[in-house]
Amino acid sequence: MPATALLEAQWEAIDHVLLDLDGTLLDLDFDSHFWQSLVPQAWGAARGLDPAAAQALLQPRFDACAGTLPWYSTEYWSRELGLDIAALKRQDAGRIRWLPGAQRFLAAARARRKRVVLLTNAHPQALAIKHECTGVLDQVDASYSAHVLGAPKEDARFWRALRQLEPFQPARSLFVDDSAAVLRAACAGSASSARFAGRAARGWAISTRNFAPLTHWLSSWHRNEAAAPIASCSARVEEYQTN
Repeated sequence: MPATALLEAQWEAIDHVLLDLDGTLLDLDFDSHFWQSLVPQAWGAARGLDPAAAQALLQPRFDACAGTLPWYSTEYWSRELGLDIAALKRQDAGRIRWLPGAQRFLAAARARRKRVVLLTNAHPQALAIKHECTGVLDQVDASYSAHVLGAPKEDARFWRALRQLEPFQPARSLFVDDSAAVLRAACAGSASSARFAGRAARGWAISTRNFAPLTHWLSSWHRNEAAAPIASCSARVEEYQTN
C-alpha cells in the first residue's frame, strides 16, 4: 500500500494540515551538517582552530539560545560569528532534499482539498534557499515563519499569533512536527489539556481532544507503509501532558 494510504473517514475529519519543515518534510542532514561541520570549519579557519576545537567553543553558544528566535536566525549568527551564514547555506545547498514520502503526502492532502500550511522556525533567508532547492512553498497553501510571528514554535505565543492569521479549528486539524517542545507549545497555545501519540522514528503527530486524534503519520512516510488507524495509536507520552 502507498505511503499516502489513509482511511477516508480520517481525511474527512481534517480541514487543515499543519506541517513542520525541517525533519518533517525536508531531511535534517542539511542543517545537522551545516551547524556541526561547516560552521565550525569556517569559523575555526578564520581563527586558526581545527574544526573540533571550534565546535567545542561554539557548542555552548548554540546551547545557550536553543529554542529561541536567535537560534534560528541567519542574521543573528552572521553578526555573532562574523560569517555570512546565508552564503554558507547556499554553498552547502546540495544537501537540501525531501524526506521519502513527504511529497506524496502533500499531494494526497491537496488532492483532497485540505488546506496545507507550513509552519517553520526557519529564518526567511534560510526558507528562501530551501524553496529554491525544493519548490516546497509551491506545494502548500500558506507558510508562516516564527520570525514573522515574533516567537518560535516552542513558545505558546506563536500559536496564539497564528490563530489570528490562520483561523483553523484545532479539532479538525492535523499537526506534524519532529519536536516535542513544539508540540507542547502548540497544545499550550491552543488547548487547556493535551495528550500526544507515541513517537515515530522521525516525528510526532498530536493526539488531543483539541487537535484531532487521527494517526501517527511519519512512521508510515519513512517506512513506506500504510498509515495506521486511530485505534492502533494507543501509546501515550504522559510527561508531555499539559494542564
